[in-house]
Amino acid sequence: MRTIASAATLALLGAGAAHAAPAADPGETQFRAIYKELVETNTTVSTGSCTLAAERMAAHLKSAGYADAQITLFSTPEHPKDGGLVAVLPGTSRTEKAILLLAHLDVVEAKRADWERDPFTLIEEGGYFYGRGTADDKSMAAVWVDTMIRLKAAKPLKRTVKLALTCGEETTWAFNGAQWLAANKRDLIDAAFALNEGGGGDTDGKGVSEGGKLVNQSIQVGEKAVQNYRFETRNPGGHSSIPVRENAIYALSDALAKLRDYDFPAELSDTTRAFFTKAGAARGDAMGKAMQAVAANPIGSPAFVEAEKLVNTDRTYHSKLRTTCVATLLDGGHANNALPQRAGANVNCRIFPGHSPEEIRDALQKVVADPGVAITLTPPLRPVAKAPALDPAIIGPMEKLSARYFPGVPVVPDMSTGATDGVFLEAVGIPTYGVPGIWGNPDGNGVHGLNERMEVKALMTGRAYLYDLVVTYAR
Repeated sequence: MRTIASAATLALLGAGAAHAAPAADPGETQFRAIYKELVETNTTVSTGSCTLAAERMAAHLKSAGYADAQITLFSTPEHPKDGGLVAVLPGTSRTEKAILLLAHLDVVEAKRADWERDPFTLIEEGGYFYGRGTADDKSMAAVWVDTMIRLKAAKPLKRTVKLALTCGEETTWAFNGAQWLAANKRDLIDAAFALNEGGGGDTDGKGVSEGGKLVNQSIQVGEKAVQNYRFETRNPGGHSSIPVRENAIYALSDALAKLRDYDFPAELSDTTRAFFTKAGAARGDAMGKAMQAVAANPIGSPAFVEAEKLVNTDRTYHSKLRTTCVATLLDGGHANNALPQRAGANVNCRIFPGHSPEEIRDALQKVVADPGVAITLTPPLRPVAKAPALDPAIIGPMEKLSARYFPGVPVVPDMSTGATDGVFLEAVGIPTYGVPGIWGNPDGNGVHGLNERMEVKALMTGRAYLYDLVVTYAR
């Protein structure tokens, strides 16, 4: 059942008004209130509370008619402020499996002194919403809550629709709600597939409301797994006045230099092959031709090797082709007049789907080729990344609806080189896809940085697109 606002949007687009924002509707006021409340609820791991944000969203759902039995608020005694919620809207079918809508409530830290505006006050200015989490990921959390409210008031759907709002996506060392649900409440979140962050559109540099153009929409179909490793060297040390060649810092430096100079072997999955094919064709330049050649030729063949040389000059494409590992933190020594007894480094790896953390540790040990360098996995340990299938029943509706909302804009399957909570759902058999719809600018819109922002038109159009997408799957 399509809303008046959504129908108006599609009518405009059908007349050739590309990327038009949806017409105002009575529900937009409520949606803005939900979005504002989420952004202005501090959910940083240091001083915030995801539990409070989840409770506030539960209140909106109950006001919309959800029964207490349809809403599960969860947290653990050890992490009382890292809670979340699961809401369930039952469908009419007893055979169709549910759809799960996933978003995270937590945000990256934000210092008021560094920002031009208060990061925890939603400010609309110059066609953008400003505030921490306006893009990552409270835009999607607000859209999903709004979608559940609209579905409750609409004609019943065949499929059950579930919503999971969780905490801990932005931190690897703290409690992660998606991981906890997958391990402890698997039946509660059971679904045929999940819709998540990770997809979306890109402009040519400026927001659409500023005269920019939307150049693509992507569907995240799989992601790398994040894993940290500890490189450590030890030495008896001694007085710095009588140095020796066997120095813990030097040994660590040698190991990191080998890591710097090493490229993991190139790999392709169904997703990355589709990405290089479609994204390459859309470019139409030398890089585009090389991308298509990488996808079309066997790995290691002369044509592949030649094309890969050019593709590797783009660091994003280079990363999509392989596991990557990079040193990110250093420590060592104990006094400025003593030989170091210990030196260590954190190495952050983004592991191509299908490889275990242990397999990559063993590969790193071979690269370093020094038994004096201990390489250990740093908790927490992530599951092996699994890429979902390029299922036409899931990808097709995204593409079809995108063609109506964003005519002429290519839709490209992509593998994220970053990380989302989808890796935890994939590990327990719930295929998870990052959806198109909401777009951003190439500069990243301040995500994880200063003055995070979300274009108003991107959010409102994405809200309409994502609602229609859920209805398409569930009706």
